[in-house]
Amino acid sequence: MTSTAALTERYIGATIRSLPPTAQADVRAELEASIADAIDARLEQGETPLEAERAVLTELGDPGILAASYAERPLHLIGPRFYLAWWRLLKLLLIIVPVCVLSGVALGQAIAGAPVGEVIGSSIAASLSSVVHIAFWTTLVFFVLERTDNASALPAWDVDQLPESPEKGAGRAEVIAALIFLGVAAGAVFWDAMLGFFPTGGAPIAILHPGLWPWGITVLFALIVAEILLAIAVYARGRWTTTLAVVNTVLAVSFLSWALTLLVRGDLVNPEFLQFVAGDVDADALRVVGVVTGFCIVAFPVWDIVDGWLKAARANRIGA
Repeated sequence: MTSTAALTERYIGATIRSLPPTAQADVRAELEASIADAIDARLEQGETPLEAERAVLTELGDPGILAASYAERPLHLIGPRFYLAWWRLLKLLLIIVPVCVLSGVALGQAIAGAPVGEVIGSSIAASLSSVVHIAFWTTLVFFVLERTDNASALPAWDVDQLPESPEKGAGRAEVIAALIFLGVAAGAVFWDAMLGFFPTGGAPIAILHPGLWPWGITVLFALIVAEILLAIAVYARGRWTTTLAVVNTVLAVSFLSWALTLLVRGDLVNPEFLQFVAGDVDADALRVVGVVTGFCIVAFPVWDIVDGWLKAARANRIGA
């Protein structure tokens, strides 16, 4: 019997990932056997292994529809033909658009000098409004496509649309990239303190406030070392876990608190650097720069937290 190939593994993984954990092993075994038998039958007719595999998987169709049949879960609301496309697009839009709307409105209100309560209230209101509009208009579009029987509205499914197989283990490339980034960050801090990044007619100008040395920078380096140890722990464990996601959250929140506290107190950025870059820019422009810097400081740790929990949830689901 032909062994299960990478393309087949991707198909099976895409099929069983939405099934209950108790059913995944049985469905996997059934699919592996049936796909291998079908491939063997095509090989006996003279097809190449790749052609046979692609033909068999194409005949099986969209793994989402196959999973629904295993789970006895009807694909209704829009109609079975467009349901999965509608649901996938809706999830993608709901992940991206409300966050962008919330951030954009909050940034605009902060730059305009609105009170904190108004910034929070208007941002949340705009974000919730975007959720309602996304759900309504996306559903309406697919409703029209379904009722007009527009068969050409969506491309036919084929095996090239299969997602990559999720790995149980943390990828070596991902860990190496994290270590390189953290090493470059540490080196940049040292370079900034010793040599500066903006040489002028006199001494080079550092970006970070000189008053951060030694204790403020010690805290920063402690966080960098902790992040390095976390990356090594993830690689050694072979996967993200809930405990590692919690540690990652604590480190991200710690960095966020350190950076925002210093930014608000005016102790994060070197005043000479601001003078060098801004020149005679007025206080309002500097306030805008400060607000944008604060949003950037918040964005990266928040994304790091979300990314860690998503990876942990994915690893737990695969390992179940």
